[in-house]
Amino acid sequence: MTTRIGVVTFPGSLDDTDALRAVRIAGAEPVKLWHRDTSLHQVDAVVLPGGFSYGDYLRCGAIARFSPVMETVIEQARDGMPVLGICNGFQVLCESHLLPGALTRNDHLHFVCRDQRLRVENADTAWTRDYAAGQEITVPLKNGEGGYVADERTLDALEAEGRVVFRYLDGNPNGSRRDIAGITNEAGNVVGLMPHPEHAVEALTGPTTDGLGFFTSALKTLVDAR
Repeated sequence: MTTRIGVVTFPGSLDDTDALRAVRIAGAEPVKLWHRDTSLHQVDAVVLPGGFSYGDYLRCGAIARFSPVMETVIEQARDGMPVLGICNGFQVLCESHLLPGALTRNDHLHFVCRDQRLRVENADTAWTRDYAAGQEITVPLKNGEGGYVADERTLDALEAEGRVVFRYLDGNPNGSRRDIAGITNEAGNVVGLMPHPEHAVEALTGPTTDGLGFFTSALKTLVDAR
């Protein structure tokens, strides 16, 4: 049975095609999902890609959170479906309350675009099982509103529960609290991060192929669940 991973396109999405390609390279069947869809068309997992959904008006991800497709994504995520939010997708997950906290304007008030080193803190999620805890990877980062913030109680809980999935290395690029680059929910099926693993899946175009592990991890998680 083919494993199907859907990628949602919102008005303003930029990296949906890259995410679809990453899914294909990992060995799953990529499925295009439109923001007005109420059906997920029998996909096994969902990726919310990077970009500027609805032009980042009001607040990044705040309008996309109310797209028809998100009602189904939220319901299925709470039932255990693997969901990955990348950059703008991370913002949508926080606005949807599938993940705690919020993403705010970079503390230096400039857009940042660079190859970013990360440390894998949690290799037990649906999207990170092909990595090892403590492993260091490099994937592109590009954002203007990528500073992860939450109250101290929430940050302490994320740390204590092992829900910080990635941490920035070689300096904090956007002012994220505690150098947090990505987090997961309690169940480990929903992961959000600011950097872009879908841009690091081919040696020809990426600084590394370190991002491919996200997509192969999801594939293994879904196959093992059958």
